Amino acid sequence: MSENAQNGAAQAAVSVKHPFLAMFGMLIGGFVGMLSETSLNIALPNLMTQLHVSVGTVQWLVTGYMLVIGIVLPLSSLLTKWFSTRSLIIFALCDFIVGAAISALAPSFTILLIGRMIQGIATGLILPLMFTVATLIYPPYKLGSAMGMIGLVIMFAPAIGPTLAGIVLGVLSGEWIFWLFIPFLLVALFFAIRYLPNVAKLTKPKIDILSILLSTVGFGGLVVAVSMSTDYGWGSANVLVTLIVALIVLFFYIRRQLHSDAPILNFHVYNRPQFRIGSILVMLDFGIILSSMYLLPMFWQNGLAIAVALTGVVMLPGGVVNAVVSAFSGRLYDNGGAKKPAILGFLIVIIGLAMLFFTTKNSAIWYVILAHIVIMVGAPLAMSPTQTYGLNALDQQTAGDGSTIMNTFQQIIGAVSTAVATSLLGLGQAASTAANTSRTAFTNGGSLWVTIPTCISSNCLRGFIYD
Repeated sequence: MSENAQNGAAQAAVSVKHPFLAMFGMLIGGFVGMLSETSLNIALPNLMTQLHVSVGTVQWLVTGYMLVIGIVLPLSSLLTKWFSTRSLIIFALCDFIVGAAISALAPSFTILLIGRMIQGIATGLILPLMFTVATLIYPPYKLGSAMGMIGLVIMFAPAIGPTLAGIVLGVLSGEWIFWLFIPFLLVALFFAIRYLPNVAKLTKPKIDILSILLSTVGFGGLVVAVSMSTDYGWGSANVLVTLIVALIVLFFYIRRQLHSDAPILNFHVYNRPQFRIGSILVMLDFGIILSSMYLLPMFWQNGLAIAVALTGVVMLPGGVVNAVVSAFSGRLYDNGGAKKPAILGFLIVIIGLAMLFFTTKNSAIWYVILAHIVIMVGAPLAMSPTQTYGLNALDQQTAGDGSTIMNTFQQIIGAVSTAVATSLLGLGQAASTAANTSRTAFTNGGSLWVTIPTCISSNCLRGFIYD
């Protein structure tokens, strides 16, 4: 876009002298939050031995973290109407530092879990506020680039999490994963204190206690239900009861928000077709990415018999490509809109998934790495443009609600897609009539899992083409 065109375009809702410096502290905080969400998976076996706990118990270090995020995220929009953006971010970064220190020093599983849940509070605040602040301090013609920058943070952290954790565990011990967070968080805190202004208006609406309770039980229960399904299966009575209760509570929560004069979350933003289409595409795309990142390490280890120590290494090329594509994909929106990069992105994802579909236990390692790279080109190529497309439909009053809703459902869709992918993998293994080897059954199970994200990608592509 030319300079004259930029000068004639709409300006940022809030004028900030150095937008990138204002965002930098939040970007580091978001990176550490997403890194914390994924890096601990590889350390769970060591922690089981060290803390003398079972598989089901140690899994709460992941589930508890996601549970707190699921509870705090929907409330972040309300908090921005009572507390300044600057104070919330500074609090979140300090909170994360405290939680990381508690986890690193924890003498028991209970203390470690408390530290993890404290970290979850910080991540639940930082993730939506990154998007809210970006929509306010960047003009529309630069918002795509800003979303690409955020996408780089959110996508790169889960990609390198297993690799980084594997290196730390190979050289040091489990608690150093948490010590590693603190230097980054201190740098983030410095930039937040130095450069982050207050960007949202404080309206201090009436607090609806019942809506807060419904939000906590509904979103929290949904995260717990889908997390439990990976261990107990969807047919478990505990999973079904928790899921049904959570969905019923969420129905009444959303209904209450739609009829409230001062809702905690303004779901009326879904009346705007541009936001509705953008948010749905973002959620589905994120589900594909997260389920791929979750299952591919198991696919390599159990299906292709790759050593655990090498899993992080073979995941790294896809992670690096993901980061590179995320960094520039937002600029494609600034230059030509969302439709072309989104359609191209979902087409590339379908190609990568098709490559995985034909993988067998005898497939070459380079072939699976290439399939992963193809997926990690397509998914982030569609992510930032569709995200920007949706958020650009909002004004200053609804930007916080929109980013909170998008991030809340994005996290929930990520948890659901991971659980569903795990279930499909298990069904494929059980139904395998091939040679009676675990590797063959696992690769056949992986093929069944691939069919679902392929169908999702195809529908996303078709919906956006005919929009």
